[in-house]
Amino acid sequence: MILALDTATPATVVGVAHDDGTLLAERRHDPEPGEKPGHTRQLLPLAHEALTAAGAEWGDVTIIGAGVGPGTFTGIRIGVATARALAQGLQARTVAIHTLRALTLNTGEQDDAAIAHTIAVLDARRGEAFVAAWTDDGAAILEPSAWRPERLAEVPDLAPGQWRAVGDGAVRFRAELEAASVTVAPDDAAVHRVAAGPLCRLAAEAGEVDRDALVPEYVRAPDAEPRKVRRLRPTTAQP
Repeated sequence: MILALDTATPATVVGVAHDDGTLLAERRHDPEPGEKPGHTRQLLPLAHEALTAAGAEWGDVTIIGAGVGPGTFTGIRIGVATARALAQGLQARTVAIHTLRALTLNTGEQDDAAIAHTIAVLDARRGEAFVAAWTDDGAAILEPSAWRPERLAEVPDLAPGQWRAVGDGAVRFRAELEAASVTVAPDDAAVHRVAAGPLCRLAAEAGEVDRDALVPEYVRAPDAEPRKVRRLRPTTAQP
């Protein structure tokens, strides 16, 4: 049984699936506008609810997939730490899941056959966006990176063909993307949210990761840098 989770975005997402990635149950919490993410409060209760809905128990879990980002620093740390702790307690193997990769797989029906590629764009704050893109077979077109909005005009040059963008960053930077002829779904479209189905499929396809190697993928330095340790000057005795 697979338990997959992601807390790299404001949403808390959990899925339970067979070991082939077939989704059995999913639960999520999306904070209301102005509400803080509920990762700490919601993650384990949602996981328990999803397992119960799938007719499973904690002891049935053999694979734990965790979204490693990029995304919010605190959110990623909560998800990775929880996955590592659960894996140790349940003797389950762990799988690292790129949050942006999962987002690109949540594109729904491909209504427009002319659109060949999907780029994931998450709001990275600081006036930047986390971006990444892959081919259908999983080869990276663009490794996860932090871009200024003006660079989004480069998206059509990453590979031939038409592009669509998904994610809350695609919504925030819609003007820049559409100016570059990149398609963006309506703001409330489900394609802009990380979903449990892709998380479980990626967990099923990935190889095993050592628990200690399951680490966040921040892409850029944290918002709060550690304070530098000040060296005390030696005192000089007064004559």
